[in-house]
Amino acid sequence: MFNANLYVKEAGYDLLSLWRTPAFFLPAILFPVTFYIFFGIVFNFSSGSSQYMLVSYACFGMMGPAMFNYATAVASDRAHGWLTLKRVAPMPLSAYVAAKYFSSLVFALCISLILFVTGGVFAGVELHTWQWLALLLVLLIGTLPFALIGLLLGLCLSDKGAPAVVNLVYLPMAFLSGLWVPIQFLPETVQYIAYGLPAYHYAQLAHAVIGTSQGHNIWLHLAALVGFTLLLTVIVRWRCQRLSH
Repeated sequence: MFNANLYVKEAGYDLLSLWRTPAFFLPAILFPVTFYIFFGIVFNFSSGSSQYMLVSYACFGMMGPAMFNYATAVASDRAHGWLTLKRVAPMPLSAYVAAKYFSSLVFALCISLILFVTGGVFAGVELHTWQWLALLLVLLIGTLPFALIGLLLGLCLSDKGAPAVVNLVYLPMAFLSGLWVPIQFLPETVQYIAYGLPAYHYAQLAHAVIGTSQGHNIWLHLAALVGFTLLLTVIVRWRCQRLSH
């Protein structure tokens, strides 16, 4: 029987645990904001570019908490036997997984709001109210495949190796997807690589909200993200079954 109270409590405890870990939430919040301040405001004098970079660095910022929260926490819980205890406890394992996604969304929301305020106040970014809301919705919902990537890494890696491997996945994927440098300024070969990365399609959906995407069909990007999500879900379920045997 579904017990919503268990999910709420687990989400609250997980969020409290992260809040007591400044080494996690401070870099997660400050990294994309600092990048945007330097490259979107200080060294940029075009309001159009500031608007474009706001979306790109928002996507970059959203991906981080989703991947790191799952990968590092799950790997650590596996190493210390906590995940095994969770499996035999009365609380459903789905509450544990959902709690971490909720925590990731809370930090993603904080990052996006800080970036929105920074862009609006200091960079002169002006969007319609519906665009701010639609952009926020796309940014939050689009974190799901990256949370699944983090979960898969957490299920496969050791607690010591997880942070390093997440960086090796997260940072190159962000760069190759055009989140640091606009995709059209990257070599043509790199642009083809971007089409096979979920971060590229995630960013293009976000850019479509403000009219700065590359112009491909929005349904193509949506289908790609859904496809990545379904594939990762299948792989994560397979990995969980392997660990339970």
